[in-house]
Amino acid sequence: MTEGNLARWLKQEGDSVAPGDVIAEIETDKATMEVEAVDEGTLGKILVEEGAEEVPVNTPIAVLLEEGEDASALDGFDTGGGGPKQAVTSEKEDDAPAPSADDEPKKNEKTKPAQPEEAAADSGDGERVFASPLARRLAQQQGIDLAAVKGSGPHGRIVKADIENHDGRAAPKAASASSASSGKAMASADGDPDYELIKPSNMRKIIAERMTASKQQVPHFYLTVDCEIDKLLDARKDLNARAKDGEFKISVNDMVIKAAAVALMQVPRANAAWSDEGIKLFNAADISVAVAIDDGLVTPIVRRAEGKGLRRISEEMGDLATRAKAGKLMPEEYQGGTFTISNLGMFGVKHFEAVINQPQGAILAVGAGEPRPVVKNGELAVATVMSLTLSVDHRALDGAIGAEYLAVLKGLIENPMGLLL
Repeated sequence: MTEGNLARWLKQEGDSVAPGDVIAEIETDKATMEVEAVDEGTLGKILVEEGAEEVPVNTPIAVLLEEGEDASALDGFDTGGGGPKQAVTSEKEDDAPAPSADDEPKKNEKTKPAQPEEAAADSGDGERVFASPLARRLAQQQGIDLAAVKGSGPHGRIVKADIENHDGRAAPKAASASSASSGKAMASADGDPDYELIKPSNMRKIIAERMTASKQQVPHFYLTVDCEIDKLLDARKDLNARAKDGEFKISVNDMVIKAAAVALMQVPRANAAWSDEGIKLFNAADISVAVAIDDGLVTPIVRRAEGKGLRRISEEMGDLATRAKAGKLMPEEYQGGTFTISNLGMFGVKHFEAVINQPQGAILAVGAGEPRPVVKNGELAVATVMSLTLSVDHRALDGAIGAEYLAVLKGLIENPMGLLL
């Protein structure tokens, strides 16, 4: 993570703060995290306003007044480096402190407090127009003349809201594919149909970067096997029938997680990942499971799945998936993992090839189980068949290792009693 959004302030300026108090919520690319105070005092000044986006990591977001300090302690507070009451601001923060009368240098001052960089543009008649860096960037992307915008910020400075509320848009050709416009109808200059441009979320940006890097940097190869799952379905039905008042409900995906983990223990060479130092061979099967959420996906992890029963795996996955969709996962619950499972069978997808979740060495794509004709003892029959496709990093695993792993996995799925051993 290099940047995030400040979603919400739970404390306001003037509020007392004690160690452990949750003061704000930060949106990462995967979840919404709570920020806890580590000291006591009074929230003296908020530096990054609620709703601010793309705030770099390590940017101070507020100033805490200690015991015995009052608002006068904030006099001369600047954005330069140095003391504990000095903060670093980002040009992406639209609401950075604006110059005030108190900031004017005094005659005997040796140094001038640093001010946030102020973006200025020429209006065309020689008069300078002041705007925040974010407002200037949005205006450029949307083809807006800053001279035609009335600023509502301190000293008439143009801020983000002024650009968003401005109705004098320039010609559509000024917008580009990188436009930050969200949900705006755009006209194509190339004769293509009009389109709507949606601003990507932080999660979507991260997914785009990581998947592009994976396909460019990792030499993928793919192996597919078909598994007859009638015995697995019968075992699942029998296990769920034993649940009292629906206290648990095991899914096919839970059984695939268990089978994948057990197979990794039986073929330990497949539980591997490539690194610059060498090939890492993991001693436990930490199974990452792809969970679809709004505008992306997250991969919560079932740790040491090889040693857990199906009921426990089912309960853990239910909890992880629920909190993943609510954006409440802790970083340690989705960071790491040795092997990933992506299941699109519930959508009726028969077969697909997943992109490897770096730095892991493989990912298993699970398709839908469906009735298919099969040959048994020389006779035609019908069985419920599910296709499994393994995407493999050829740097960490060779084809023979991937094939051996799939053979073991197929055996466990077709004869699920092996999962109980």
